[in-house]
Amino acid sequence: MVSVESMQSFVINNTLFGQEITPFLNDLIKESYYFDEFYHQTGQGKTSDAEFLVDNSLYPLPSGAVYFTHSTNEFNATPKLLKNHGYYSASLHANDKSFWNRDNMYKNLGYDRFFSKPDYVINEENSIGWGMKDIPFFEQSVEHLKTLPQPFYSKLLTLTNHHPYTLNKADELIPEFDSGDGTVDRYFTTVRYTDEALKIFFEDMKKSGLYEDTIFILYGDHYGISPNHNDAMAKFMGKEITAYEQTQLQRVPLIIHIPGVTGGTISKVSGQIDVRPTLLHLLGIEGENPLDFGENLFVDNADPLLVLRDGTFITNKYVHTDNVCYQKGYIPAEVDVSLCDPYKELAENDLGYSDKIIYGDLMRFTEELKQIAESESTANYPFGSDGPVDPNAPVPIISDVMLESKEEQETPETWILSPPPTTEGQDADEVVAEEVQE
Repeated sequence: MVSVESMQSFVINNTLFGQEITPFLNDLIKESYYFDEFYHQTGQGKTSDAEFLVDNSLYPLPSGAVYFTHSTNEFNATPKLLKNHGYYSASLHANDKSFWNRDNMYKNLGYDRFFSKPDYVINEENSIGWGMKDIPFFEQSVEHLKTLPQPFYSKLLTLTNHHPYTLNKADELIPEFDSGDGTVDRYFTTVRYTDEALKIFFEDMKKSGLYEDTIFILYGDHYGISPNHNDAMAKFMGKEITAYEQTQLQRVPLIIHIPGVTGGTISKVSGQIDVRPTLLHLLGIEGENPLDFGENLFVDNADPLLVLRDGTFITNKYVHTDNVCYQKGYIPAEVDVSLCDPYKELAENDLGYSDKIIYGDLMRFTEELKQIAESESTANYPFGSDGPVDPNAPVPIISDVMLESKEEQETPETWILSPPPTTEGQDADEVVAEEVQE
């Protein structure tokens, strides 16, 4: 699993001044499964929210970051599930282990090993911006992967394509854009560098002997260009960045590469919450967690509903954002909001029930909740493919213990430990918590 920093889908199969922005990924897609209607669903927790989504198939919180505020909760995360099937789990990120509270959260999620800053040879020459460049990161990470017990589940987090997108001239493989907005102009150079780093990663995996027995999942973690830069983005995209287009810019790449499998492009509305059930399906592990809010992306769904953390939702036909309903198409049109209303309650319910699970630490009662999810009395509630219960119902009594009240679950003072600062109106990951630096 590779978490690709700030990679948005608009760069895929696109050019700048006649040069491909992501030549390696463009080629990789031709022999992989590529999901071109895949969205990030992160909130204030940015990269950590993306990690939480893909490991738990739960939504992040409306404010703060689960990695900070609920790191002691019980989670039925992917590493825990895979451990039951003999998998060793490791995360690799050449940065301070305490950033986003990863050192504590990873232990709780079931990771056996966290390769962080002390595990890498980092110096001025191989660093830029926020830390180690992606090429040396991948080169050293493959050496770490070779030491892991097999089978293993690993997650690698890149860093170079991180705001403010600085890069040494010697590492630039494509010129900057000419919008006059430095953030947008530099973004293309760091995207291109990360693309080259991924090329080297795949080459090294082949040399290591690990390639043939590996399923590769690459996903963009969150947006890289915020709405503050819409004028510059409009110049690159060749059109005005409306609320509808801003939603389309929340698409990030999802590439699943299985050596020997041709794959193809799958235009299915989907998001990071779907990664875990899809991975488990590929590994032949079914029915481990009926409380997943996502769905296996290789199963057809005639009417998918994808919900972003801010309440925006996307279906095959409609996009609903900022209380406006748009009909999708080459020329999207604002339509009567009643066309989106049937999905609005479902979207709110999805977010609400996921929040209840986190605020109430309800995964402590996994077995009991499984029984509720599978019972006939709740079979008709629309939560994902196996969705459990009505979020508007009273808080359940499990094993004769009354869980926290709705008021207690929604009162942040009781659970905030060290929340990150507000990021509204700022670039992705632009604000850094005082205690940590990335």
